[in-house]
Amino acid sequence: MVLVLVIGDMHMPYRKAALPQKFKKLLVPGKIQHILCTGNLCLRETHDYLKNIASDVHIVRGDFDTNTSYPEQKVVTVGQFKIGLIHGHQVVPWGDHDAIATIRRQLDVDVMISGHTHKLEAYEKDGKFYINLVQ
Repeated sequence: MVLVLVIGDMHMPYRKAALPQKFKKLLVPGKIQHILCTGNLCLRETHDYLKNIASDVHIVRGDFDTNTSYPEQKVVTVGQFKIGLIHGHQVVPWGDHDAIATIRRQLDVDVMISGHTHKLEAYEKDGKFYINLVQ
């Protein structure tokens, strides 16, 4: 079984001092194979922490990230799925399903993951899957 952690908009330490302890207990190094992050890690230490959990970590740049080496968008293949990853601040208006669908088509992916709105959504549209993360 392949485990994928999808996470983002952590804003540590600016909005949260740390991950909740109950959640942190689940993050055992070597248990999760892939981490997909929609950005806003804010600190290098958060990036390093994620790399300690899984060796395959993919991060896109959020509007609070100072690390300019993170790309604005990324396509990752996990098993048979092509997954598109964006933070979401570049979607106008924020969280707009049609605008996100346009980006998904440009990236030509099966699953589109975004964040920024801090509103959890998971839905299917035109046979493709969309996930909007919540903090």
